Amino acid sequence: MRIAIPSETNAGTDGMRSGHFGHAPYFTVVTFDDAMNATDVEVVENVDHDAVGCGGVIGYVIGMGVDGVLAAGMGMRPLTRFTEAGMTVYSDTTEPNVGKVIELFSAGKVAPMDPSAACHH
Repeated sequence: MRIAIPSETNAGTDGMRSGHFGHAPYFTVVTFDDAMNATDVEVVENVDHDAVGCGGVIGYVIGMGVDGVLAAGMGMRPLTRFTEAGMTVYSDTTEPNVGKVIELFSAGKVAPMDPSAACHH
């Protein structure tokens, strides 16, 4: 399983998670084995939201070949597009550190995002 985490920096597991997926400067992409151990971490630069819009960012993430996105916040449009693409959007609003949110996800303590929690802006 591969999960993309919107991130403020390219510091990998030492970085801080971005508060909102679309404008994140980076994505920390984590690969998990069948036992939910993180086996690989890579950081990729996000596309320029101002240049490509929300739809461009969504398409970029879908093209990464990830199974899901773990975000603190996301609007209904990206949530719907990811779901329609067969991806799961997970939400955690408690842990700002990328490494620690990976640990929570590995331990099964991060649930799929409830559509009622989507940002309305």
